[in-house]
Amino acid sequence: MNANEQVRDIVLSHVEKDHTDIPIVRQCELLGISRSSVYYDPTPVSDTNLVLLRHLDEIYTKRPYFGARRMGHELTTQSGIIVGRKHAGTLMGILGIAALYPKPNLSKNTSDNYRYPYLLKGVNAMHPNHIWGTDITYIRMRQGFVYLTAFMDWFSRYVVSFEISISLDMEFVLKAGLQALTIGTPEIINSDQGVQYTSQAYGNIWNPETTKISMDGRGRALDNIFTERLWRTVKYEEVYLKEYESVREAKQSMSAYFDFYNNHRGHQSHGYKTPAEIYYGGR
Repeated sequence: MNANEQVRDIVLSHVEKDHTDIPIVRQCELLGISRSSVYYDPTPVSDTNLVLLRHLDEIYTKRPYFGARRMGHELTTQSGIIVGRKHAGTLMGILGIAALYPKPNLSKNTSDNYRYPYLLKGVNAMHPNHIWGTDITYIRMRQGFVYLTAFMDWFSRYVVSFEISISLDMEFVLKAGLQALTIGTPEIINSDQGVQYTSQAYGNIWNPETTKISMDGRGRALDNIFTERLWRTVKYEEVYLKEYESVREAKQSMSAYFDFYNNHRGHQSHGYKTPAEIYYGGR
């Protein structure tokens, strides 16, 4: 069974297929997707917003702690287009990003999704497959954006797997996770509290006898600092140098880049050995 078939079976296993009276809201919760995506008919992003989104991408990569008000000011300064706080907030929503600062009532759980404790306080990765981290970022193209997820071994910085998607639904995260498990098994897998990671389907791909699930506190992106550094590296060394014309081109380019990153790009903290040398040499 390939990764696509495994993702399908995992998702379908959480839906009562013989009961059509399950509310749409509950079905969406089980599938890990937003209700709006069920009815969503994609519409082109305006040329003006595309320009602003490109500026927003670069500003956020450098200054992820900017809120909508500050982001609106920076967008206006850089683009010459007047952008208010509400417009900036809308643009940030399109990319699925938010300012990285603590917010009130962060620990309050108001959903049925699963939450896991943060297990990495005072813990350092000591060997390959000790700790993996995963996250989602956005990748700009000439016209629009796609989403990128990756699973990375923290000790070696080896990117174990990655996937690209045109939406933030959980299927591409599950596929990347299952692909990663064909290469290794982490003792701890760490993520943020995004809906893709709090779904039962995501929890079910990890064997509790071998892997513990850890989650950052909301507003604490530095808990996943190695993955955040990876995103900056990917964008400055690959994405900002290219103009992807299609999703297919983006996938091919990212595949080539991660091959370079894993197998040819030496890492200073490991004496300029490559992530692959550390990952496979230290197992």
